[in-house]
Amino acid sequence: MAEKNLGLTDIKLTQIGLGCMGLSEFYGPPTEESAAINLLHEAIDLGVNHFDTAEGYGVGRNEALLGKAFFDRRDKVRIATKFGFLRDPDTGAPLGLDGSKENCRKAVEGSLNRLQTDHIDLYYLHRVDPNTPIEETVTEMAKLVAEGKVGAIGLSEVSGATLRRAQAIHPITAVQSEYSIFSRKIEEDVLPICREIGASLVAYSPLGRGMLTGSFKRDSKISETDFRGSMQPRFSGDAYSANLILVDKILDLGKSLDISAAEIALAWVVAKQDNVLPIAGTTKLANLKTNLASMELTLSADVIASLDELADQVEGTRYNAQGMQIVDA
Repeated sequence: MAEKNLGLTDIKLTQIGLGCMGLSEFYGPPTEESAAINLLHEAIDLGVNHFDTAEGYGVGRNEALLGKAFFDRRDKVRIATKFGFLRDPDTGAPLGLDGSKENCRKAVEGSLNRLQTDHIDLYYLHRVDPNTPIEETVTEMAKLVAEGKVGAIGLSEVSGATLRRAQAIHPITAVQSEYSIFSRKIEEDVLPICREIGASLVAYSPLGRGMLTGSFKRDSKISETDFRGSMQPRFSGDAYSANLILVDKILDLGKSLDISAAEIALAWVVAKQDNVLPIAGTTKLANLKTNLASMELTLSADVIASLDELADQVEGTRYNAQGMQIVDA
């Protein structure tokens, strides 16, 4: 599989990575551990080396899962994880954001322990802490690079202004943001600055949290353990119905090209930006293979233009009101 340098570093990542969050939480019941580890091993066998997690996913369980899967094949993988979200260890209830230097230090030690490794290839601030200047957070993250505990640092869901402030302290190697046919706001501000400073865009939810695959139908019932039903307005009410009409257009396009909607969505992301590294989450091997196949596709300019028009027609924000307050921060 094709590889790209991560930002301006010599760290090479496969063109598409695996987002691991859904193996532990948020999209329904956790995947049984042995099945999850088998999927992670299959991903390596298929050529994937970029795996994305966070201390907040499953309240540490997701990192621990990766630790069990990768401890004996660490040289084959590049691990990205994140800190900043605080959660109750017993209930999982959110407790706010903490980007302080004290929490940065505490969090990285916890992640290293759960991941069973002595270094993290890419370490992100998961969301900007409004009570801690970004300069303070990045200064501490930079110390982790100097100590060899972290290979490179990144920021998730930041504004262009915050990215510039952070870059003035230490090179920001990657920005992780939602980016898909349905979510293109970062093209206005964040992506131009990423290109300017040489940072990679790590695009999460490039499949619109599954909606762009065509797997959701008008009568689909979203599980109570699936946060799309409660925290993703695009999956509720009239917005949901309207957005599925847009998905139908992608499905029709896929039929005409003899490829899946998922392949179209991922190929669109890669075609739009030279510096993009999509991470698509899945719990199924068949979906993983489909996602990887998309990297072999080249969409025509006409197809890309027709897809570009869909973002302006999407209804509903990508997070609920609380979630939207901490993006583009």
